[in-house]
Amino acid sequence: MSTSDRPSSSERPNGSERPNGSDRPSATDRPSGASDTDGLLAEQLLRLTRRLHRIQKRHLEPVGITPAQSRLLRMVAHFGEPPRMADLAARLEVVPRAVTSLVDGLEAGDRVRRVPDPSNRRVVRIELTDAGRATLRELRSARRAAAEDILAPLTVDQREVLEGLLSALVDPGPERGC
Repeated sequence: MSTSDRPSSSERPNGSERPNGSDRPSATDRPSGASDTDGLLAEQLLRLTRRLHRIQKRHLEPVGITPAQSRLLRMVAHFGEPPRMADLAARLEVVPRAVTSLVDGLEAGDRVRRVPDPSNRRVVRIELTDAGRATLRELRSARRAAAEDILAPLTVDQREVLEGLLSALVDPGPERGC
């Protein structure tokens, strides 16, 4: 519903204004309270996730890499030694086939290479190439630019509050985790 589609206070049945002074509904405007607020928050988080993905994708395009490939490349870099594909799949919480497709794309761009495990010929490990390390440097800049685009409307104080809230949601602790 656009702002012009919302009823003004004079068009509301009781002629009252919203207590929060805006055209946005507050929790008190909705009869079922918290469950509606939770649903609205969940919807906003989903919309933000889609927006984040679009912005990140736009910033990664010049690097020639997808957000999923970016995540995999960063993950490979975080391991002390070249990881196995199964290790990557577990860390990324995806099926091994998804990692195979991502590695295929990164390997085609000479950003990673498959290497045999020195202690077990059946195991294949994934290591960064020089081009992969250069791509990681480009990714850092692209990710910073994307973050600035996303966070631009927020003040420094709001960013700090958001960081705390997101930390609580991302790392809920062992008693509340999934």
